[in-house]
This record gives sequence, C-alpha cells and structure tokens, in this order.
Amino acid sequence: MITTLGARTLGLVMIVGGAARLVLSTTRWLGRGLIDRDVRLGHQAISAQIIRVGTRSIGIVLVVSACIGLILAMAMYPPLQQFGQEATIANIVAIAVTREMGPMISAIVLTGFAGASIAAELGTMVVGEEIEALEAHALNPVRFLVLPRLIATVLSLIVLTVLADIVAMGSAALISIGAFGVSPHLYLANTLQELSVLDFTTGIIKAAVFGVMLAALACYNGLKVSGGAAGVGKATTDTVVQTIVGVIIVDMLFTAVFLQLGWT
Repeated sequence: MITTLGARTLGLVMIVGGAARLVLSTTRWLGRGLIDRDVRLGHQAISAQIIRVGTRSIGIVLVVSACIGLILAMAMYPPLQQFGQEATIANIVAIAVTREMGPMISAIVLTGFAGASIAAELGTMVVGEEIEALEAHALNPVRFLVLPRLIATVLSLIVLTVLADIVAMGSAALISIGAFGVSPHLYLANTLQELSVLDFTTGIIKAAVFGVMLAALACYNGLKVSGGAAGVGKATTDTVVQTIVGVIIVDMLFTAVFLQLGWT
C-alpha cells in the first residue's frame, strides 16, 4: 500500500511539474514574441484555435449555463417562499453564478469539448512523428503548437465565462418572473444591488487560471504520448479527468483565498 501511494504521489508530482514547466516555457515564448519582432506569435494559428476551441463551444456552454440558472432558481424557490423572500433568488443566483458556477461550468464543458481534442491532436502528431519533423527543421513545438492553443484557450474561456454568467442569470430571471411571480423591477434591482465589479473580477481570474491549467494539461498529456493509438486514448482520458479534478481543487483554493482577503 505504501508503494502504491508513493507511486501515485510521484505521478502527481510529475504531472504538475511537467505542466508547470510547459507553462513557463510557453510564457517565455510569449514574452519573446511581444518584445522581439523576429519572433512571431502566429496570429493566424491563434485565431484558428480560438474558432476551434472557443467559437464551437459557445452553443453547449450556453445550453448548460441556462440549465444551471433554471436549476438554481427552482431549487431555491421552495425554502425562500416559506419566508416570503422569493425575490432574493436574484441575489443568490447572481453571486453563485459570477463567482463560482460561471467559470467552473465553462471550464468543465470546455475540458470535454476542447481539452480532449487538443490532447488527441497532439498525441496523434507524436505518434505520426510530426513533432520530430518540426524539431528536425529547428522549429520549437512549444512555440508553434502549445503557445497558440494556450492563448486561445485562456481567451475563449474568459469570454465563455462572461456569456455563461449572462445566460445563467437570464434563465433564472425568466423562470422567477414567469413562474414564481417575482416582480421584474424587484428582481433586476436585487441583482444590481448584489453584484459588484469584484464579483465579475474574481470569476474572470478563475477563468483565466482554469484556461491555463486546461491547455497545459492537454498539451502535456498530448506531447508525452507513447504506445500508438492506445496512448492517444489514454492521454485524452487523463486530460479530462485531471483537468476536472484540478478545476474543482483550484476553485476551492481560490474561494478560500478570496474569503481571507475579504473579497466575498
């Protein structure tokens, strides 16, 4: 049992360390691209990845977010009705969505939609020896493959989080006003009263960090593929599992830190 625990701990450290090294290497290339004119960031590649990762994920993220808003409103209505506080659904939904549910749900959906795809794509390139071909032509895989995907994932997740916030609050408002008899003016007033710039800021910070983690784990698992098609499948599964667990743990840590800072 001790041996198994030690092996799993070592594996976890290797995953975290490998992903962190990949992020640092990508950050260096990003810095060089912003400072050195001879180092191109590959704007076309970034745009293509934004379309592939972000644009195509909008539909599913919005559907899930709308359902989350409806679920929150319906779950809170019975206990709040007992005290005649149906209108406070707006307050609770606004905070829950912008601070927690928006970035977390967007990250989890994007993990299944785009994270697995990135890992499978890079893994297939490794199996097909395309990575070796890049290196043989003195082209750095981190610069040409990882950097565009990381930038695209971070930007896409930030935008998706904002859209998810709006849709979730909107769906909760629709059912509260249409089915629960809450006054539209009172619902809007409670929402605006409860929300602040800090609420959106904390959500955006989480989304950016989740995006970096998602892209790093997907690229790391994809680039270390071995064993042919079976290795590609394993990399895809590992990416989804590791990212979802990581998102939940990091979100918990963020919430604890924000609580200590008084950002709640």
